[in-house]
Amino acid sequence: MECTLVLGGARSGKSTFAEALAHRLSEQRALPVTYIATAQRSDREMEQRIALHQNRRPDTWTTVEEPLNAANWIAQQTQPQVVLLDCLSLLVNNWMFLEQCSEASFFARMDQLTQTLTQSTGPIVVVSNEVGQGIVPNDPLTRQYRDYLGLLNQAVAKVSDSVIWVVAGIPVDLRKIQVPWP
Repeated sequence: MECTLVLGGARSGKSTFAEALAHRLSEQRALPVTYIATAQRSDREMEQRIALHQNRRPDTWTTVEEPLNAANWIAQQTQPQVVLLDCLSLLVNNWMFLEQCSEASFFARMDQLTQTLTQSTGPIVVVSNEVGQGIVPNDPLTRQYRDYLGLLNQAVAKVSDSVIWVVAGIPVDLRKIQVPWP
């Protein structure tokens, strides 16, 4: 297993960096790339965002739309490939708002995803937003979303070989600068 978590804020450059990394891994290993898209076309603005992402990707990449069950899709793969999962932020959103998952269901899904990442047949690049650095949200549902995403980011970071934080388009390797935990 080789997993890289790419974190960043909105418009930080995280997806562009993750796409470049997936492309490089594909070339180095002579493996195809599969892009797992978690976004849903919920409105015109989201359709434009999806189109922007689609237009950046090479025609040789396969796109799989998995708004809820990315872990199941990854677990079913038997052929080595580079997988780019973009993104955990929307995956958590979909679990909460499309499925109305309970807390127990969230933790089960989180465990399933992290377990699946450790058993993949090829490199995986996972993209997620870092949403916990802003102000505390005013309503309980938004706080729950922020908390769930923060917990999922921690769980994926724990099983990832590298964790890259993209700030203003600059990737920072957090594993290289991490402080030993007491």
